Amino acid sequence: MAVKFLTEQWAQEVNRVLNSSADFKSAAGTKELRLEQVVTDAPQGPMTFYFKLGEGRGEVGLGELANADATITQGYDIAAAISRGETSPQQAFMKGEIKVTGNMMKLLQLQAVLGALSSAVKTVDVEY
Repeated sequence: MAVKFLTEQWAQEVNRVLNSSADFKSAAGTKELRLEQVVTDAPQGPMTFYFKLGEGRGEVGLGELANADATITQGYDIAAAISRGETSPQQAFMKGEIKVTGNMMKLLQLQAVLGALSSAVKTVDVEY
């Protein structure tokens, strides 16, 4: 059954597939990250969600994240395209479709983790 993008059910399903992915767990190791994402024009209004990484587990949730290492701001269409795997965050950044503030070096160092995150998220049945 499909879950609606950027809802609590979506976050729960992403967490389930993420933390059951051997590839993600392997990439995550002992790394840590606090990433906030802002979707400026979601159908339900501006939305903020986050990704926290620590102790070999990932957590996605709705809402703001205190002390984020970085914040990514994007429109809904780009957020959905990234979620579907139609584009990568790197491609969107290079095209100016997303803006990143904060610790870019940390994001670059964690590309393997973020890639494993993207691969796991693509397996979720999502309604956009």
